[in-house]
Amino acid sequence: MKTKEQLFSAHPNKPDVSSILEVPVRATALLVLAHGAGAGMYHRNMQRIAEVMHGNRIATLRYQFPFGERGGGRDSLEVSLSTVERAVGLAKMLEPRLPLFAGGHSFGGRMTSIAASENRLCNVKGFVFFAFPLHPRGKPANERAQHLPKIKAPLLFFTGTKDPLFTFALFQPVYQQIRQSATIQTLDAVDHGYRVSKRSRKTNEDVFDEMGRLTRQWLDQL
Repeated sequence: MKTKEQLFSAHPNKPDVSSILEVPVRATALLVLAHGAGAGMYHRNMQRIAEVMHGNRIATLRYQFPFGERGGGRDSLEVSLSTVERAVGLAKMLEPRLPLFAGGHSFGGRMTSIAASENRLCNVKGFVFFAFPLHPRGKPANERAQHLPKIKAPLLFFTGTKDPLFTFALFQPVYQQIRQSATIQTLDAVDHGYRVSKRSRKTNEDVFDEMGRLTRQWLDQL
């Protein structure tokens, strides 16, 4: 495993933020992973996502949003989008030979999707969204997905059947617009933080292993 940790500039008005590049032997792709609103890139869920990607020959670049680096409240939309854009640029610079993909968990995936819809992410061949937050808890709506049809690249969604931030019926009108490019993988008995209801889950496969395996399959079919 090749590992490189470094700071990079997320936005002209913000201090530099951390990143960690991990490239397994015989990697075939590089996935840029953004963290969620509640925890940074070192959270165990982010680490587990990275680990299962590595086991499937997918390199990762995890990075911090400025608020994740310093703590405190979230940054403005422009700062968040700038961070995504610059992280993707860093990944391309560090590993120019690997096909580039981007996404992230919850908030990080949503920010990546907005940046992609605004054509701010160059050379990205597809996007992977882990627990995409379709709406706030207890406020079902689909406005957060209205920009998705603007993304002209393959999309992969991992969504738990017990995720309170994703209502499948509300996503359907958007999905009908992106069905040619989007793949939705439902994670049985899994909530927004990847906690599993073991009593109702129909498989013994670890949920992170499942996401790694299905990401590998998706990449192989592109």
